[in-house]
Amino acid sequence: MARLITLLAATLLACEVTAGEPNDIGSRRELFVDDYLVESLTGDAAIVLNRPAPREAVLVTDKPWEGNISAYYTVFRDGELFRMYYRGAHYDEAAKASAHREVTCYAESRDGVHWTRPDLGLFEFNGSKQNNIVLDGLGTHCFTPFKDANPKCPAAARYKAISAGYSPAAPGLYIFQSPDGIHWSQACDKPVITKGAFDSQNLAFWDESRGCYLDFHRTFHEGVRDIMTCRSDDFVNWTEPALLEYTGSPREHLYTNAIMPYQRAPHLLIGFPTRYLPNEGERVEPTFMSSRDGRTFHRWQEAVIPPDAPQDRRGNRSNYMAWGLVQLPGDDRELSVYGTEAYYTGASSRLRRFTYRVDGFTAVRSGGKGQLTSKPLLFAGRTLTVNFRTSGKGSIRAELQSEDGKSLRGLALADCRPLQGDEIEAAVKWESDADLGALAGKPVRLCFELDGAELFSFRFAP
Repeated sequence: MARLITLLAATLLACEVTAGEPNDIGSRRELFVDDYLVESLTGDAAIVLNRPAPREAVLVTDKPWEGNISAYYTVFRDGELFRMYYRGAHYDEAAKASAHREVTCYAESRDGVHWTRPDLGLFEFNGSKQNNIVLDGLGTHCFTPFKDANPKCPAAARYKAISAGYSPAAPGLYIFQSPDGIHWSQACDKPVITKGAFDSQNLAFWDESRGCYLDFHRTFHEGVRDIMTCRSDDFVNWTEPALLEYTGSPREHLYTNAIMPYQRAPHLLIGFPTRYLPNEGERVEPTFMSSRDGRTFHRWQEAVIPPDAPQDRRGNRSNYMAWGLVQLPGDDRELSVYGTEAYYTGASSRLRRFTYRVDGFTAVRSGGKGQLTSKPLLFAGRTLTVNFRTSGKGSIRAELQSEDGKSLRGLALADCRPLQGDEIEAAVKWESDADLGALAGKPVRLCFELDGAELFSFRFAP
């Protein structure tokens, strides 16, 4: 076997370069959220967008300080605790005005499904401090926190947030900090970002892959709601904001963005931008997009949560996606997201949980037989693993090719043991039981043959 792998490596070194520099993916997990690694799709194979499955409503905003326009939810996991932040607000339909001031509310959960609103005793509402209000005053319209993973972050600022302030003297985005996620203070007296239009869920976070803080906030560009981004090393001083760019997408109003690193492939940024449809009764719907550089995004056109999933999403702004993607305890196959419903009317609104298959935002799908062939790539690792699902007698096979597309000896489709079933991370094996380590760092192509199957991601594991 060692001699076979040596011969394969020698063959690759001798191959003529035909398609520019190979993409170096190392041992990263790669998803099919764009065509970055795809050279061709043939037969019945296509990359498709998946929708999350609706689950239970997890919160009804029926407290006196909440109401029917409670919105801009943030959800993240913090150890064994799940934290949720959101705006408490109510619109009086008869008076056509806000019924009370906006406040920022806090909820927590041990399982991501059952949420409690603790009596924090921090701020008074209607004469009582028995409420879950975590912030009052500046920033409550769209307060968006995160736990800072920057290793240089001081303990007093372990939790950070960014939010809009509407002072005529100093409009813009202000920053906040907290040692515990409950007790918050302004980190700067003045806004740190002033270019944009901030009536949205603006957000920022520490991006470990890029080694800096990233901001994504709303603006207007040529009369259309759009998204801007900027970067910072210290969360205080930010670069000049720049508009996001979209490959092959029409100009559409985009309200919130819900952009975040994908935890299983943190080099990828994913987002759920809300498409705003002013000609359809100001209806909104979440969509999906991804980026590899933080500036250029591949945006899918289908709504990931349609108006009928499952109810009360056709009204004015009644279908926002919360910012956050969490894995619930004891479930390594699904990821949970949350979306709003029943907005602007009635006594309250709701937040509902939805679930994606792990890595399953998109998939390479083939109802019959089809193939996906990658562009030339470099990898690090010894084993090829895949996240896949087959139907009936369907199967998936893989082969490694030289850079010029020739099957490598012992690693061709005919040598591959077919994969069947439904697995999150299954090792691809060939009859030769080849150790792929000798091919690491050398340009190869991957070819997947799908027969009644879906492929969600792949990775060369150590």
